[in-house]
Amino acid sequence: MRHGDKINNLGRKKAHREALLANLASQLIVHKRIVTTLAKAKALRGYVEPLITKTKKTASPEQIMHQHRVVFSYLGDKIAVKELFTVVAPKVAGRPGGYSRILKLGIRPGDNAELAMIELVDFNDVYGKGADKATEPAKKTRRGRGGAGTAKKADSPKAEAAVETTEAEVVEKPKTEEKAAE
Repeated sequence: MRHGDKINNLGRKKAHREALLANLASQLIVHKRIVTTLAKAKALRGYVEPLITKTKKTASPEQIMHQHRVVFSYLGDKIAVKELFTVVAPKVAGRPGGYSRILKLGIRPGDNAELAMIELVDFNDVYGKGADKATEPAKKTRRGRGGAGTAKKADSPKAEAAVETTEAEVVEKPKTEEKAAE
């Protein structure tokens, strides 16, 4: 039984599957968009997105060199690694993940396989309306200390009374300023 086995083996042995994904990933990085089967595209997304994330986590020159070596061990293609670190990394610097998009294209006439196009999101001119925003650093979201719990507190009668008093104070302040001006 294959309980908990979430990897799609794509009908291949481990070495063949890794070589296939490395080739697809390097072609995706170089060409920015490729057409393949839907199953391969979904497997490729899980393979290439962590590699793109590795390009963003660089601070010192030693770490940069280390990340180059790590990514090269996955891809095995110097041109793709150079393209990833010089062209792709600056474009995705502000994006907190989700670097690729899969679009279904229909079926292939020969063998009825589902085709899909996988592309890098920031390199699409049609859908990439927010591509200028991608160069800005990511906004830090603040989690906790608010959110769902504050809505419950605002519904209480005490909170409503506090809101009414502050609104009354805001309304009264301009009247007192008008009287002082006269």
